[in-house]
Amino acid sequence: MAWPILIIYIIINIMVFGMYGIDKRKAIKNKWRIPESTLILGAALGVFGAALGMKVFHHKTQKLKFKIGVPVIMFFEVAIFTYMWIKYFVL
Repeated sequence: MAWPILIIYIIINIMVFGMYGIDKRKAIKNKWRIPESTLILGAALGVFGAALGMKVFHHKTQKLKFKIGVPVIMFFEVAIFTYMWIKYFVL
């Protein structure tokens, strides 16, 4: 029963990674950009894709809300998944 959730989570992270890449390309070409609120929401849904996108594309790495926000989101997301894993699969 956990496999569909994991697959959906992986797909979301791939999409968020792509969002960061698209926004970086648009920034380089001075075109319409993806709003920061959308990128933050993407990070909340797929933080690993956001973190990888920031690292690979060197995008939003100097913005404080991303520099601090993404690791904070990652901490809480890992804590929630760890709690759920222990509650439903270990105990």
